[in-house]
Amino acid sequence: MVRTTTNTDTLLNLLKEDSTQYQNLDIDSYTMSEKKNAIRSLMNIRMVREPSAELLKVQDAYLQEELAQKGAVPLSAIPTLRDNTHRRNTDEAHPNALSHNAPDNTVFSDKLSIWQGDITRLQVGAIVNAANSQMLGCFIPCHRCIDNAIHSAAGIQLRTACSQIMGQRRMRYGKQYEEPTGTATLTKAYNLPCEYVIHTVGPIVYGNLNDSLRQDLRNCYRSVLECCLEHDIKSVAFCCISTGEFHFPNEEAAKIAWETVTDFLETYSESLERVIFNVFKDSDREIYEALAR
Repeated sequence: MVRTTTNTDTLLNLLKEDSTQYQNLDIDSYTMSEKKNAIRSLMNIRMVREPSAELLKVQDAYLQEELAQKGAVPLSAIPTLRDNTHRRNTDEAHPNALSHNAPDNTVFSDKLSIWQGDITRLQVGAIVNAANSQMLGCFIPCHRCIDNAIHSAAGIQLRTACSQIMGQRRMRYGKQYEEPTGTATLTKAYNLPCEYVIHTVGPIVYGNLNDSLRQDLRNCYRSVLECCLEHDIKSVAFCCISTGEFHFPNEEAAKIAWETVTDFLETYSESLERVIFNVFKDSDREIYEALAR
């Protein structure tokens, strides 16, 4: 494998050349961390256009090396609630999974996992992206939203794929078309370790929470699960849809997620091997742990 420094410098220079605005960016004094942030920023702001074969080749090598350094997490390394109950009883709890307050008899405990960490590391059937209505990813450089993280780790091919899908939909529904809340759109995962990304647009809470917004969020979870059935995807990892930037209250969002998933499994448990609730913050992990009891 090409060394990180070589891939980093080469990719950064190729992205500069590819840019319409930052071709003269002076990077000579940049630290390695600053170079990596610049790469991500240039990828984030890049509009959809045909990349050179060299750019894609170097980008893919760089992103695969970044993934190797982070470490992909296979499904076998993500304990179910049932696994974690056993590990609690034997004092072997997994550091990224449910804590020692794990439940003893959760319904579907062999199908459900709570995993804390970077969703872009998960080597599962599909991960869920909380997208915006334009469906092109986040254009804010190095923004901390999940949409930005997923597109950054997948590579510029993901924005191109989403753009092609939206172009087809605008031809059908009109030039002003935006993706409505509650749908699910499947794409390849490109440089991510999962097989697919399922994009869903969650509701935005501008003021008070109401039943319509709650139903929109239920539709997100339901649509993603139906997409898994349609495409024979056996494992899926949900992010905390609509929390954070979209301001859906975390506890209420988690309750809706848990209820929608468990209700779905009542009918389709044989079709899904695993549903993972991926959390990043300690506070969200604690909320899901409480729901699992």
